[in-house]
Amino acid sequence: MAEKPRILLVDDEPSIVKMVGKRLEVEGFEVLVAMDGQEGLTKAQTDQPDLIILDLMLPKLNGYEICTMLKQDTRYQNIPIMMFTAKAQDKDEKLGMECGANAYIRKPFRAQELLEKIRGLLAAASPPSPPASQPGPVRP
Repeated sequence: MAEKPRILLVDDEPSIVKMVGKRLEVEGFEVLVAMDGQEGLTKAQTDQPDLIILDLMLPKLNGYEICTMLKQDTRYQNIPIMMFTAKAQDKDEKLGMECGANAYIRKPFRAQELLEKIRGLLAAASPPSPPASQPGPVRP
C-alpha cells in the first residue's frame, strides 16, 4: 500500500463527494473521485486504489455491477469495497455482500463509523509486517 492510502470514492451526489472527500483528505488519505459507475470501474482498474467507497445507485453502471466485475477479476478482487448507500433494507445489504462487498454503510452515516470501517478494511487488506530481525551475536 502506498504511504498515503488511495481511496476511490464513487458517488454521483456532488455534496457527498465534497463532504466525504474533504474528510478523508483531512484524515490523511489520497482521494480519487468518480461521478458515475463506468468512470468508477475504469478508475478502479487503471488507478488500483487501496479501497473503494461505492454508491449503489449510479448512472451507467450500478454499484452491484461494478462490485461484481471487480471481485470476479483476479487483478482487482483484493481491493476492499465498501458499499455506501441510501438503500437501507436488509435485502440490499445482503445483495451487496453477495456481490463481494467487504462492508456496507448506510446513508445518512456517522463520519466516525465510516472512518473506523475504512481503517479496519485497510488494515485487513495490508500484508502483515515481517518480524523485526534480531541482531545476531557479535563476532570478533
